[in-house]
Amino acid sequence: MQPIESPAPPQSPTSRPAPYDATRAAGERIDLPAGVFAMGDAFDEGYPADRETPVREVPVEAFSLGATTVTNAEFAAFVAATGHRTDAELFGVSAVFAPAHSGPVDAVLGPVPGTPWWLSVQGAHWRTPHGAWSDAELLADHPVVHVSWRDATAYAAWAGGRLPTEVEWEYAARGGLAGRRYPWGDDVLTATGDWQCNVWQGEFPTRNTAEDGHLFTAPVRSFAPNGHGLWQMVGNVWEWSADVFDPADPEGPRTLRGGSYLCHPSYCHRYRVSARSSNTVTSTAANVGFRVAGPA
Repeated sequence: MQPIESPAPPQSPTSRPAPYDATRAAGERIDLPAGVFAMGDAFDEGYPADRETPVREVPVEAFSLGATTVTNAEFAAFVAATGHRTDAELFGVSAVFAPAHSGPVDAVLGPVPGTPWWLSVQGAHWRTPHGAWSDAELLADHPVVHVSWRDATAYAAWAGGRLPTEVEWEYAARGGLAGRRYPWGDDVLTATGDWQCNVWQGEFPTRNTAEDGHLFTAPVRSFAPNGHGLWQMVGNVWEWSADVFDPADPEGPRTLRGGSYLCHPSYCHRYRVSARSSNTVTSTAANVGFRVAGPA
């Protein structure tokens, strides 16, 4: 993933939660109990620079986490209440996946260096996620995208919460399972051959067979929730965390977790629960969102 970087403007838990109730209102947060879990890559298959190893036992205090990533409809309510303008709107440009672009050709400033499947697109932001001719209102139950770390932090504060720490995120993503690759186990397919998350199938970046049913983002309650009742902790969109990627650089990039609909083993095998990525606090792209944490 190579989103646009914009310049600054002038394992097991000690107890299990109740089973997920699909009739609860959107925007809910799930209470997670305190516990200790094995954090990190038990398979040693991550990228060395991402520092997923060694596996270590980590304690976690009780907290709550959004059952889903924040949706376009939820973010629209925040904007209506506060007048917030996102970094992508302020800077006038964001990163759009080339095959998804929907807008005038002259809005494309060019490919992102090193990743030609990403386009720098004028007028792309959360309301127009694929470019000027797209409309987030038609994707109300999809994750909001083109939100920077600063935008996500502002929304979380308005919602009475905060972004999760990396420890909290991975503890939650594991769903009560210890040492597994994904929130449901070790295999990306079910026993009947169905995909369990929204990632890229086919040959990246030229052919997506969409065997999982989605070319780009999926509604936030697609697939099955994990053992904690949390939906799509991997795939679909990257999720901002509260933490810096490198503790030695406290002003540096923030960590992203979970991978996205563009992840593929040949390019970005980061839809594993231990995987990490990062970007600067003002960076935005069409595959980056977030969910909200808070007290239990």
